Amino acid sequence: MKSAVITFPGSNCDRDMQVALQEVFGTAPAQVWHRDTALPDGLDFIALPGGFSYGDYLRSGAMAANSPIMREVKAAAQRGVPVLGVCNGFQVLAESGLLPGALMRNAGQRFVCRDVALKVENTQTLFTSGFDAGETITIPVAHHDGNFFADEATLDALEGEGRVVFRYLAATNGSRRDIAGIVNESGNVLGMMPHPERAMDAAHGGTDGRRLFEAVMKGLAEAA
Repeated sequence: MKSAVITFPGSNCDRDMQVALQEVFGTAPAQVWHRDTALPDGLDFIALPGGFSYGDYLRSGAMAANSPIMREVKAAAQRGVPVLGVCNGFQVLAESGLLPGALMRNAGQRFVCRDVALKVENTQTLFTSGFDAGETITIPVAHHDGNFFADEATLDALEGEGRVVFRYLAATNGSRRDIAGIVNESGNVLGMMPHPERAMDAAHGGTDGRRLFEAVMKGLAEAA
């Protein structure tokens, strides 16, 4: 399985993502710098990790969304390559237009760092096929700007099209309708604030995140 992790100035979860992908996919992901102008050939999967790209100046993810490599990420996504954006990666996906909505300052104006319970809303995606519909899973969050916002029409569309895949079970950051993760219309781009790459080992608190990556690996293998 050929994957890549995009690193921006201020990324701090790229190493965690690289380790997670190598453990599950069996091969080390390519490490791609934000100023690169091309992705490795034949990629099966692209990950945008968490962190504070460009120090969260202007808006979280706004400057990273205009990095040279994002032109190639957007083109790959449009070709159907699966793309996962976690935390700051979700912010970048929203700012780049690959996903709707915006990630705003947490309702409590404080950084939130803890395990959270999520409800799996849609299991008919590459990322969530390893879960049961309605299942509760536990994944850590660590963010200051994780408050998902969109207008009512967009929220209704996301709900009606089954594009809300993860939902907080308790108020966490003020996200509209407690949304924690969404996919694009094609279902190959997932943005989520919780960190699945930090829920890979029982010794670290749980393995629910590993199941997401395992579902991706299985789905890609079956499609090959």
